Amino acid sequence: MGGLGTTEIIVIAVVALVLFGPAKIPEFARSLGRAVNMFKKGMKEGLEDDEPAGKTDEAKKDGPASKH
Repeated sequence: MGGLGTTEIIVIAVVALVLFGPAKIPEFARSLGRAVNMFKKGMKEGLEDDEPAGKTDEAKKDGPASKH
């Protein structure tokens, strides 16, 4: 249920080819690839922003814990 089989993918590809023409398909694929890359980059930046800043800064400054 909900999965796309080989026949469905072929039908979708043929309909897209007829509607948009062979020149537009690569253009759509490139723009889709750029959008996916931008989304991944945004997600990565968002995860980096969520890290506690003090935790990473302290580890870099102090190094290994020393006993005084």
